[in-house]
Amino acid sequence: MQINILKAQKNDLVTILQLQKDCYLSEAEIYNDYEIQPLTQDLESLEKEFENSIILKSVINGEIAGSIRGYEAEGTAYIGKLIVRSDHQNKGIGRKLMVAIETSFKDCNRFELFTGFKSEKNLYLYNKIGYSEFKRKIIDDNLTLVYLEKIK
Repeated sequence: MQINILKAQKNDLVTILQLQKDCYLSEAEIYNDYEIQPLTQDLESLEKEFENSIILKSVINGEIAGSIRGYEAEGTAYIGKLIVRSDHQNKGIGRKLMVAIETSFKDCNRFELFTGFKSEKNLYLYNKIGYSEFKRKIIDDNLTLVYLEKIK
């Protein structure tokens, strides 16, 4: 199986948005909250994000199987929305997308991301590739965000 990591094009955004919604359903189930931003984001909002950030896609057999995005501010790359289609999970695609997005921000000395405190698979991956927790933010009784960073 050949996995290609490429910069997303504007015409990929509809597919990426649908994949995002499919992938984040499991997160919504964990927290019993179906109003989370990844599920409610619309195409117009994603198009604005596309203009101000780097969005990568993983392509397998000509189909988008995953995506990640990030932007830089004051020497820190803020990474988000790592998604991999369910039938391609646990094949190293998430790790490859993380490496690719970090490489895209070669001038940054720090990388930051967040995930929910119950998102064990996410926390496992991020810790495995060198991210460390540096703070938690309570959103409500059911959700605490875990912020992680990686320093070069």
